[in-house]
Amino acid sequence: MIRRRRPKGKEGRRAGQAGKADRFRCRFRRCRHLGLLPREGRCSAASEAMKPLLVLARCIPKRFYSVQAAPKVKGSAAPRVQLPPEELEITKLSSGLVIASLENYCPVSSIGLFIKAGSRYETSSNLGTSHLLRLATSLTTKGASSFKIVTGIDSVAANLSVTATRENMVYSVECLRDYIDTVLEYLINVTTAPEFRTWEVSELTTRLKIDKEIAFHIPQTCVLENLHAAAYRNALANSLYCPDFMIGKITSEQLHEYVQNNFTSGRMALVGLGISHTDLKQVGEQFLNIRSGAGMAGEKAKYRGGEMREQHRDNLVHAVVVAEGAAVGSPEVNAFSVLQNILGSGPLIKRGSRITSKLVQEITKTTSLPFDVTAFNVNYSDSGLFGIYTISQASVTREVIKAALNQVKAVSEGGVTEEEVKRAKQQMKAAFFMSVESSEGLLNEIGSQTLALGTYTSPAHVVEHIDAVTPADVVNVAKKFVSGKKSMTARGNLSNTPFVDEL
Repeated sequence: MIRRRRPKGKEGRRAGQAGKADRFRCRFRRCRHLGLLPREGRCSAASEAMKPLLVLARCIPKRFYSVQAAPKVKGSAAPRVQLPPEELEITKLSSGLVIASLENYCPVSSIGLFIKAGSRYETSSNLGTSHLLRLATSLTTKGASSFKIVTGIDSVAANLSVTATRENMVYSVECLRDYIDTVLEYLINVTTAPEFRTWEVSELTTRLKIDKEIAFHIPQTCVLENLHAAAYRNALANSLYCPDFMIGKITSEQLHEYVQNNFTSGRMALVGLGISHTDLKQVGEQFLNIRSGAGMAGEKAKYRGGEMREQHRDNLVHAVVVAEGAAVGSPEVNAFSVLQNILGSGPLIKRGSRITSKLVQEITKTTSLPFDVTAFNVNYSDSGLFGIYTISQASVTREVIKAALNQVKAVSEGGVTEEEVKRAKQQMKAAFFMSVESSEGLLNEIGSQTLALGTYTSPAHVVEHIDAVTPADVVNVAKKFVSGKKSMTARGNLSNTPFVDEL
């Protein structure tokens, strides 16, 4: 039997459609011949059952056309509900716990527990405890096993993460609004009822080594950790990462002691986005008042100035020179930030030339080799660091560092215009607003402020404080840097890198 091939394209489709119609008509005639369908003037039970098929057969055309969509009926959609905008609400309980919430009607809720338990609160006997604590989030607690925590969070498509700075640890969760109660149960278990079983803690040693190894493969991490160790005598000198001599030596008892001393209600701020203030307050009152009080008082950071050099064969030299800057909430903090933007705080656009950066302009006159430079500014609750971070070829490191410092000196002598200050303030405001566009950025901003100050400065007031900075304020903070005691760290081929006392 020879089968004929169906022609391709439109001709083939037409032939296929015609074939389907012909086959249906043949079956229809066969049913009528067998008496399943009525002839004219006759009717039977079988034919009555086949009436729908008869109607369908008469409706089928020779060519098949798509069904026309029904016209949209106006007013068929449900009316939109206009939700009133909510303001940020802040409550401080008698136990010292600060609760802040913003109902933004987002389908995804974000909740963070901010705790004053960063590495600055470690002592010489428990260095690295905060690093190990970051990795112990999924360990067994009194209310849930490690398996239950992991699978429970995964089953509702939620996210539980832990981040840390030198001052704070942040336990944050993200989930759909319908599962807030479920996810909060795990958050409370992790932060208030950990068991730290000995065998589970010992299993974290490998993860601790890997986490540190990955971090220290980044030169900037090494330089900044060394910088804090050189600049401070205590507290802020403690590293974010566990020192090598403490890996595998931190015990379950030390973890329990660290949590007892630092995870107290007076050192916490519970912040939520996409949740009512009443619900969040109820959680704080019921579950986070287990350990009331301010806990163990930390030492005040003491800036000393110093130097740390790390020799490598790498021809790229990373170097940073700083002096003591401004603490959070001090009158100078905004002036230092404006100075940072005037000098240059990194590219504003992808692969930008950064021609407005004073540091780039000055160093370009010194060398034609590739380099990178940025103003460095970090603020803590009782101190701060401000300076210059450079990356350059080993052969021109001395010239690059001195050119950058000369530019700051020029600003301290009045070498800054009103237009430059205005542009820097606009850049600073844009950076602030873009940082709080995301839920994560807004949560961190609210949490950091409420934990450190007990209040929240609205974006409108932030803009007012930035606009209040004058060129004279910028000159004054530049003078403070020039005359201040310097700290310096460098990493790479340091054959042409100056020492701090040569600057």
